[in-house]
Amino acid sequence: MFDGYDSCSEDTSSSSSSEESEEEVAPLPSNLPIIKNNGQVYTYPDGKSGMATCEMCGMVGVRDAFYSKTKRFCSVSCSRSYSSNSKKASILARLQGKPPTKKAKVLQKQPLVAKLAAYAQYQATLQNQAKTKAAVSVEGFSWGNYINSNSFIAAPVTCFKHAPMGTCWGDISENVRVEVPNTDCSLPTKVFWIAGIIKLAGYNALLRYEGFENDSGLDFWCNICGSDIHPVGWCAASGKPLVPPRTIQHKYTNWKAFLVKRLTGAKTLPPDFSQKVSESMQYPFKPCMRVEVVDKRHLCRTRVAVVESVIGGRLRLVYEESEDRTDDFWCHMHSPLIHHIGWSRSIGHRFKRSDITKKQDGHFDTPPHLFAKVKEVDQSGEWFKEGMKLEAIDPLNLSTICVATIRKVLADGFLMIGIDGSEAADGSDWFCYHATSPSIFPVGFCEINMIELTPPRGYTKLPFKWFDYLRETGSIAAPVKLFNKDVPNHGFRVGMKLEAVDLMEPRLICVATVTRIIHRLLRIHFDGWEEEYDQWVDCESPDLYPVGWCQLTGYQLQPPASQSSRESQSSSSKQKKKAKSQQYKGHKKKRKMPIGKKPVSLSSLPMTGGVRRSFSGDEELTPPPYRTLPAQTAPEAFPPPSTSREFSPSLKTVTTLQLKEELLDGDDYNFLQGASDQESNGSANFYIKQEP
Repeated sequence: MFDGYDSCSEDTSSSSSSEESEEEVAPLPSNLPIIKNNGQVYTYPDGKSGMATCEMCGMVGVRDAFYSKTKRFCSVSCSRSYSSNSKKASILARLQGKPPTKKAKVLQKQPLVAKLAAYAQYQATLQNQAKTKAAVSVEGFSWGNYINSNSFIAAPVTCFKHAPMGTCWGDISENVRVEVPNTDCSLPTKVFWIAGIIKLAGYNALLRYEGFENDSGLDFWCNICGSDIHPVGWCAASGKPLVPPRTIQHKYTNWKAFLVKRLTGAKTLPPDFSQKVSESMQYPFKPCMRVEVVDKRHLCRTRVAVVESVIGGRLRLVYEESEDRTDDFWCHMHSPLIHHIGWSRSIGHRFKRSDITKKQDGHFDTPPHLFAKVKEVDQSGEWFKEGMKLEAIDPLNLSTICVATIRKVLADGFLMIGIDGSEAADGSDWFCYHATSPSIFPVGFCEINMIELTPPRGYTKLPFKWFDYLRETGSIAAPVKLFNKDVPNHGFRVGMKLEAVDLMEPRLICVATVTRIIHRLLRIHFDGWEEEYDQWVDCESPDLYPVGWCQLTGYQLQPPASQSSRESQSSSSKQKKKAKSQQYKGHKKKRKMPIGKKPVSLSSLPMTGGVRRSFSGDEELTPPPYRTLPAQTAPEAFPPPSTSREFSPSLKTVTTLQLKEELLDGDDYNFLQGASDQESNGSANFYIKQEP
């Protein structure tokens, strides 16, 4: 297998969109899309009504729900951001589609029309960028350098069951040997050499060529699932040359004997590793499939959307009524936010009827078996009831867990939840969680786990006490035994790095860190941003990915904010030239919501839903059935798991090399299959005592 080490052969290579309404805010340039306010009127118990516009982000909402006495800002975040000159400058720069600089002027108070025009221009730029097929890595950011310089640890691939190779990663670890291109070579053709894994960070591995011993001078990072990474023996089987690096070529006269000695008993990838990677990156969802998805402007209802594109299992969905195909929504194919056509009607869920009645050529209903299944529950015995109190993650502010109330009980275990103190009178901001959702908790969960519980807006009897609140409101707490208490052996640890979706702007995937773990609940911090942007996410969320996922799938990764700012100061001219060609170039500041809309989080939890009677004249009807995918072409090879933890068994993905001395004069070699690690799916329980 080493006969070719001293020769070589020929070179071979193996967005949130604007919403329409009935009244135009103001005339805008003809080349820009028109953004209009929703015009919905909210009425509060005290009889007051009215709308206000946030002076920071431009969000239009109920005046009484705004922050501070002057009602100038929609949240604490916007109030703090407005007081920072650098934040003001960066907002203006982002709206204009260019990076902020230190010399940027302070953002002046802008009228709503100016904000709409700036945002519309930015959206037009995004649409041009979206036409580019593949995204490239953000210039200047390297996961390898970022991890090395700070001694960070990345979450292992086995923590992400929904990601490629997540269920068959096995015991790929340090000291595993692979064959990789030799970059320290003057030959005109591509040649290979053997390297060992020094450190793993998700899909990325720090490699060192064999023969360098303790010399790290030529160490390099690469993606293990890349096309140029092969198991030991691939070169011999493929007729590719093995050539030692030029730097160490003088160290040994008999490289064949050296390799046999070094590789005897070592581990390598299995021969079919690249095939397994390819199979794990095949996705059953295809463009033109129709689904029901949560309405990003009104969480209480769903709408029909069409799959526009699929990247790494993430779907860009375009709402069916969008004529210019810019009204879109991003989510993972296993997200509980999407369902088969007819799901809303089957459980009594609020649904926005599509204005499109004529069948569109090429569109077809997604087969129901492709959607993630929720756990079956028995609602015949003791069950959740309307008016019961609980604690829940606020989908409009994922950094907080709030006092909440069950507003409606739907079929199949789904519940409509409202956040106490901030609900609209018509229930248009209710949201739907399944009874087994890891984002709803029994009364007292936050206190026992030392998490700050957000009391109802306007509640003055602080510190908040559940016992007093239940007595004052005449309500009861939902029984503890009805909540999901399963805690899988997820493998996450505090401080681990990963790539995470910013659920307040779900087209963005950012560099992130696990900062806290409460049973199965993870607190995700976006590197370079303030803690107020943190998000509570379930450990099995399909919106979390290993380090290197964006590079593997061709998705755009958002670097840490601090580094992005430093780079923009030194290379703003380069970024201006490249801005048009880079895909998914999102806001540098997360949670900058489109003007005139509520910020929408659509976390990786079973939510969507509504009530049978919808508002704004929308009827609870299922859209006209389109043709379903023919049985003979149904992509059934990769169905989603029946539960969030039910996946295919782990495969053997590491082999042990056994090279004997008698192989010095031959090319034959043997592999001994090594037993792979099985990722434990064991469960633990947490118990919560309920106050009397």
